[in-house]
Amino acid sequence: MSGGDDRMAAVRAKLGRIGYGADYNPEHWPQPVRDEDLTLMADAGVSLVTAGIFSWAEVEPREGEYDFGYFDATMDGLAETGVSVCLATMTASPPPWLSHRYPETLPRTAAGTILSPGGRQHFCPSSPVYREHAGRLVEQLATRYANHPALALWHVGNEFACHIRACYCDVSAADFRRWLIEKYGDIDALNAAWSTTFWAQRYADFAEILPPRVAPTFPNPAQQIDFARFSSDAQLDCYLAEKAILRRLTPDVPVTTNYVGLVQKALDWYRWAPHQDVAAIDSYPDPYDPRAHVEAAFSYDLIRSVKGGQPWLLLEQAPSAVNWRERNAPKAPGLMRLWSWQAVAQGADAVVFFQWRQTAGGAEKFHSAMVPHGGTNTRTWREARALGHELASVPELAGSTVRAEVALLHDWNSWWGLELDSHPSADLNLLDAHLAHYGPLFDAHVTCDVVHPSGDLSGYRLVVVPNLYLLDAADAARLTSYVEGGGILVVSFFSGIVDPDDRAHLGGHPAPLREVLGLRVDEFWPLPTGGTVGLAAPALSTPDARGTIWSEWIEPEGAEVVATFADGELAGRPAITRHRYGAGTAWYLGTRPDPATLRALFDRVLAEAGTTAPIPGLPPSVQATRRRSADADYLFLLNHGTEPVTVSLPQPAVDLLTDRNAPVRAVTLAARGVAVLRG
Repeated sequence: MSGGDDRMAAVRAKLGRIGYGADYNPEHWPQPVRDEDLTLMADAGVSLVTAGIFSWAEVEPREGEYDFGYFDATMDGLAETGVSVCLATMTASPPPWLSHRYPETLPRTAAGTILSPGGRQHFCPSSPVYREHAGRLVEQLATRYANHPALALWHVGNEFACHIRACYCDVSAADFRRWLIEKYGDIDALNAAWSTTFWAQRYADFAEILPPRVAPTFPNPAQQIDFARFSSDAQLDCYLAEKAILRRLTPDVPVTTNYVGLVQKALDWYRWAPHQDVAAIDSYPDPYDPRAHVEAAFSYDLIRSVKGGQPWLLLEQAPSAVNWRERNAPKAPGLMRLWSWQAVAQGADAVVFFQWRQTAGGAEKFHSAMVPHGGTNTRTWREARALGHELASVPELAGSTVRAEVALLHDWNSWWGLELDSHPSADLNLLDAHLAHYGPLFDAHVTCDVVHPSGDLSGYRLVVVPNLYLLDAADAARLTSYVEGGGILVVSFFSGIVDPDDRAHLGGHPAPLREVLGLRVDEFWPLPTGGTVGLAAPALSTPDARGTIWSEWIEPEGAEVVATFADGELAGRPAITRHRYGAGTAWYLGTRPDPATLRALFDRVLAEAGTTAPIPGLPPSVQATRRRSADADYLFLLNHGTEPVTVSLPQPAVDLLTDRNAPVRAVTLAARGVAVLRG
C-alpha cells in the first residue's frame, strides 16, 4: 500500500466503523455546555469530529501569543469520550490583528476592491505574510498535539476558494508572473500560447503582465485560463506549505482538506487529490429541489473518482436547513438519514455534519446542527442520534469500495475555457451539461466514475463526454484508441474545439475527434434563449423529440445518421450520429435532446455496452449501488420517493439494518427508506 493508504487504514482501525459526527466549535460555549456536549456525543454514537476550523483568534489572540488551554481540555475530553478528531490547522480565517497589522494580506477583486475582514477567508492566497503566520500556527499545533490520543487526521484550512476564488492584488500579480516564468520559460513562448498578435497584446517582458483585471472589453482568453490554473495552484501552495509542516512533525497522521461540493469551479480537484491521503467533500443538496439527490450523486461519484475509487469523507452536510440560500428549507423527516446513507452507498467512510451545536449568534445561527436551539427534545436530535446508532451497527462497511462500468469525463481546464466570454452561446454551462447526461444514467440505475480525460479508460464499457471544449491531442488519441479497441463513446457538441492554449484545432471541428466520430461540423448554430428545435428520431421511438441549447451543421464522413433536425434552417440535416470505428462505436450529439429523448438514447447505448442495473426491475425512485470488500458484497437500496416501494431480489440476502438472521427475497422500502443488504 502507499503511505496514504497505510495512514487511512490506521484511521479506519482506530474508528472501527463508518465515522460519524460533526464540526465541533467549543469556543462558542462555556464549560458546562462543553461537558454536556461530551455526554451527548457518547449518547449519539459520535465517533469523529472536526475541530478547530475557526479557532485561530482564540488560540493566538495577539501576534505570537498562544493560549491552547481551552483546546487542550477539549482534546482531552474528546479522547476520554472515545471520539477521534479530524484536527483543523485553524488557518481558514485569520484573526483581525493579522490584517490590521499587515493590510497587504487582504485580497482584491478584479475591479480593484479590497475585501475587508468581518466575514471569513479574508486573505490573499499568494501572500507570503499570511503563509508565514499560518505556518507558525501549524507548527505550534502539530508540535502540541502530535501524540495526542484523540488525533486521527489533519484538516488543512477549510473549503479553500469558497469565497476567494482568485485574488488580483499586486502580490498575486507578482506570483502570477513567477508562475508564468516557470511554465513558459521565455516571453516568446508565452506570446505564442496566448495568441498575443491579436489586438496588439504582444509582451516584451514578463514584468508587463497583470492578472486579467477588469478591462474595456473581452480579456485575453488564454490569459484567463492560465490565471484560473495559477489561482488553483496558489491555493494548493497554501495547502502544501501547511502539509509539509504536518508531515515533518506527524509523519503517520493522514492529511486532507474539504472541497466545496459540486459548485467548486475554482480548484482543480484532479491536481489537488494526489496531495491528499483521503479526499473529502461538503454537500448541501437543496430539499426544495426534487432532483437534488441526483446532483449530490454526481458530486459523490466525482469525489470518489479523483482518488481512483478510494473511500472518501463527507466532512460537512446539514442535519436540516442551511442559512445561506434565499429560502432555506428544512429536511423532511427521514431525508437526513436517506441522504447520509446515499453518501455511504457511493463510497463515503465518514458522515459528518456542520455543525454539532447550533450557535446563538453569528452569521450561521440559523444553520441547523445536530443539537438545535431547542436542544435534545427535537426531531433533528432524535433523527441524528438514531442515525449514529444505525451507522455504528454496520462497522463492516468501512473500507469497502465502489466499482463502475461507465465513465463520464470531466476536466477543470476545459470548464474554465468553456464558460469564457465571446463564445457562440452564453448558455453553455458545464455543470448543466454534466447533469443532463448524468441524469439518464442515474435513472437507469448505472454507477458512474467521473474521470479526467487523461485517465485509464480501459476498464469501462461506456465513456460519456458531455463537453470537452478544451482537448489536447494526446487525450483525443486516447479516446480514439478506446473506441478502436471496442469501447462505446458518446460525445456531445462543442467538444474537441481548442487545445490547452485555447487555440482552435484547425481542419474542421471537432478536428482531433473527426476520425473516430466520422463527421465534420462546419458551423455552430446555437439556439436562441429558451429556443428548441424539433428532432426526427424514429430509431429512438420519441416522436415529440426536441433539441435544446444548440444545433450545428454536420457533414457525415462515414457516420450513420440516427436523428435529424425536423424544422428550421437545418431541417433534414443530421442531429445525432453513430459511427462504427474499429471494434467500437462512437455516438455524437449535435444538440442537447430533451430529457425523455436523451434517456431513450442512453437506454439504447447502455444496452449496446452491455451495462445493466445492479438488480433488474428496480422502481424509478430507487437508487441501487454496491460496495465491495475482500470478502463481501453490499447492496444499498435507497428510496428517493415519497411512497413505499417493494424491491424483489434476484437471490436471498440479509438486511443488515433489520434482521441479520433472516435472509429475504424482497425488501419493502418506506418513503425515503434505506436497506443495506449482504448476500
